[in-house]
Amino acid sequence: MDQLRFDGRVAVVTGAGGGLGKEYALLLASRGAKVVVNDLGGGRDGSGKSTFADAVVKQIKDNGGQAVADYNSVVEGEKIIKTALDNFGRVDILINNAGILRDKSFGKMTEQDWDLIYAVHLKGAYKTTQAAWEIFRKQKYGRIIMTSSNAGIFGNFGQANYSAAKLGLIGLANTLAIEGAKYDIKVNTIVPTAASRLTEDILPPDMFKAMKPDLIAPVVAYMVHESFPDTGAIIDSTLGFGIKAHFVRSEGAPLRKKPTDPVTIESVKENWSKVVNMKNAKHTKQISEVTLDLVEKLQDFEERSKLDGDRESYWSNYSYNAKDLTLYAIGVGASTTNESDLKFLYESHENFAALPTYFILPGMAMESPLVGQAMPPGKHADFTNILHGEQYIEFVGDLPGTEGEFTTRSYVVDVLDKGSSAVAVVNSEIYQNKELLYRTQQHIFVLGQGGFGGPRNSAKATEVAPAPKRAPDAVAEQRTAEDQAALYRLSGDLNPLHIDPNVASISGHSKPILHGLASLGFSARHVLAKYGGNDPANVKALKARFVKPVVPGQTLVTEMWLEGKRVFFQTKTKETGNVVIAGAYIDLKNVVSGGASSAPAQSASSSGPLKSDGLFAKIKQEVDKNQAMAKSVGGIFLYNLTENGKTIKQWTLDLKTPAVYEGAPKSGKADTTLSVSDGDMIEIAAGTLSPQVAYLKGKLKIAGNIMLAQKLGPLLKSEAKL
Repeated sequence: MDQLRFDGRVAVVTGAGGGLGKEYALLLASRGAKVVVNDLGGGRDGSGKSTFADAVVKQIKDNGGQAVADYNSVVEGEKIIKTALDNFGRVDILINNAGILRDKSFGKMTEQDWDLIYAVHLKGAYKTTQAAWEIFRKQKYGRIIMTSSNAGIFGNFGQANYSAAKLGLIGLANTLAIEGAKYDIKVNTIVPTAASRLTEDILPPDMFKAMKPDLIAPVVAYMVHESFPDTGAIIDSTLGFGIKAHFVRSEGAPLRKKPTDPVTIESVKENWSKVVNMKNAKHTKQISEVTLDLVEKLQDFEERSKLDGDRESYWSNYSYNAKDLTLYAIGVGASTTNESDLKFLYESHENFAALPTYFILPGMAMESPLVGQAMPPGKHADFTNILHGEQYIEFVGDLPGTEGEFTTRSYVVDVLDKGSSAVAVVNSEIYQNKELLYRTQQHIFVLGQGGFGGPRNSAKATEVAPAPKRAPDAVAEQRTAEDQAALYRLSGDLNPLHIDPNVASISGHSKPILHGLASLGFSARHVLAKYGGNDPANVKALKARFVKPVVPGQTLVTEMWLEGKRVFFQTKTKETGNVVIAGAYIDLKNVVSGGASSAPAQSASSSGPLKSDGLFAKIKQEVDKNQAMAKSVGGIFLYNLTENGKTIKQWTLDLKTPAVYEGAPKSGKADTTLSVSDGDMIEIAAGTLSPQVAYLKGKLKIAGNIMLAQKLGPLLKSEAKL
């Protein structure tokens, strides 16, 4: 690696007579910088004088460098910058390192203790930086470091003055980073912990020895180099480690139920746990982003309130990726021993897709208090008395992609009285970017909570459909594993009934039982393979009733009846003959009988302009110019450009003809299919993402003739600049 140097640069380092400042000055000088070594020469509390700076200057000169001492106070920063101009004619780098301590508990702290700390740390940095600012602005270049402390970020007993000043420096740096951006003035903050005059009797002796300033100096030197990319960064460094720190904000929560409601002390208390929940906390870089975030939150709140009307809804977020889909597929019986299941288990498969029943999970809202809140007076619902009775899912449009984030709205549409038990009918609507993707409905049986005089049936409930009274048109069998429940619960349903023998015994079972949704996943796979061409995108809707439990290790028998585009099915256990899933059906978009199809799970839909369009246009130009070179590869390559795991555009490189065009191959089949997101395609082309790394991380999926793809790589890097 080329050595990073500072030839021609002039650096001012305050507090450079010892400790960190001295190491900064020595390192910068050794790499070609001319250095102003500033140090008032006082003790740790700011008192006294010394000639520390002269000693540092001598050391620099003895090593062949250029430096000058400066003994001005940082509160007269203009004098320090004048020293740089008088001796070297310019200034490029300013490291605000000077500091003192006046530690006392807050009650005993004097105004002088407060003012002295602020004068040296905050005002000193302000004065010195302001003196250099106009110079940096005119020359359109500058690098500035503020020195903060973990005491400023977290607080520390006896350092109220010091902590306040050090956090103030972060605020100063953040603002200057914004103001200096267009002039190539980069302002960053170092949070160092090192052995120095300020820490010599504070740190334990062993730690004091280990915390060498020369471990931090290279970090700061890089931060003031012309190649340093960041501005407004807070970098914590000690013991040879570098750590970035930044502020994050929680997702937040409304403090009232409706936009027209007042905010009260009680409503604040009621929502406080959501306000301080940091689970989905995000880093915000600018005030404008905070403002925009608040505007969007208000708009979402108002839109959700309109959707809810007078109904109580529960909103939640859900995210998933290829790992979640694969784990779920294994949990519902997909296996590499079945070749047609590979598309559900291998993220680099050209037709990798989610099983449609996976998308029931975001609508489960298991943490929702809705069912308990909906119970009639005197009745209750919790994990000890509820069972999953029925399940429905209906896709509004296309099947979601293989990764994404959802927003789910759940609400109770009815509470039914079934005599001994109550049934809560819970609807969920699943959105992505405010677009409704699909909806689900659960029937939650609440044992022992009936008899309240409510309705027995609901017009809002999606009903089951009994199977035709004839022999099944098809039957599929599959044995569940002894550990099937232990595996399936990793997809999110952690109810101990499915893993803990004691809980199972209390619930009246001889051993932990399999989740109803796991059994449903098995049966839906059987139907999909038999009548849906094994294409998840073929599924429009599914409905099922859970009748009896399944014990892991039992064999599931799925009986199927095809009528039009609806497949009725029921599931039994082979060992007992008991029906465990009844009244079930799957509505298909297209019936593909006779087993699995090789049709892709997701096809490209029309899409607007992508970043990679320009790249393919350039490739087309170069292929047209260098046809002989293109023909030397002699293959047809199909690029699937994806977004959230879903193909949104295709490009074909037909290097047999040769031709480059948008869409699937016009004749024949692609020899090699490459699936990659639009953004990752650009990174690969720019060289910032290695194709090998992209492939190993699942960002680049290659199907077909992989060896042919290796021939394509060198061609695209050739002198033809394809």
